[in-house]
Amino acid sequence: MALNNTYDARLVQQETAVGAGVQILLLALLGSAIGMGPAGWVTGLVFAVATWAVLSRALHRSRLRSFGPANRVTLGRATLVGGVTALVADSFESAPPVTLLVALTAVALILDGVDGKVARRTGTSTALGARFDMEVDAFLILVLSVYVSMALGPWVLLVGAMRYVFVAAARVAPWLNAPLPPSMARKTVAALQGICLLVAGADLLPRGGNVAVMLLALGTLLWSFGRDVLWLYRTSRVRAARPAEQRVLELA
Repeated sequence: MALNNTYDARLVQQETAVGAGVQILLLALLGSAIGMGPAGWVTGLVFAVATWAVLSRALHRSRLRSFGPANRVTLGRATLVGGVTALVADSFESAPPVTLLVALTAVALILDGVDGKVARRTGTSTALGARFDMEVDAFLILVLSVYVSMALGPWVLLVGAMRYVFVAAARVAPWLNAPLPPSMARKTVAALQGICLLVAGADLLPRGGNVAVMLLALGTLLWSFGRDVLWLYRTSRVRAARPAEQRVLELA
């Protein structure tokens, strides 16, 4: 039995290695197509290695017996995000084709709605898969906000940094780590961020239009995070008050 468990673990780890290999292949294709510079290559390779290392460690800790079809979709989406990351890094040195960046981003955003459905239909939903999906989404938003900020100003970085600020704040205020109830509004706002950044990044609208689009994205994001933080705070206060109420009842 131990031998079978080791064999399964190796198969799961092999899938992450294949993902890293596909990422490098995509970088090679992008490099040959647009003549990508050192910044794009280095950033893309660092993304590939970091994704492989972090995902491999997470899989080892979770002891999943199978990587699963949904995680394969998310890994494919992460590969596209790595390509977008390389193009954005390359844009600091040159001007990569906007159509190529938009195409990779659009496919990655479309696939965002696929992996969850695959997980539910195949009964392979896991905490690791949900976290993997969320981290890929967050990083794509961060990278796109960096790209758009070069045209509209550093304030756009607030869109990409919001989630990471929340995570950092949770280290200081542990009550922010409490689970949130499911919310369609939260999912809608999250999806809206990618769409707004894609529209602004494609530069199809005049500057005023792009600014309006990004203000919409930032405004809805602030509302969503603010609502969740308020709910978490109120919930933490209720939980903190319960032991005191119980002690009063015991004394009575």
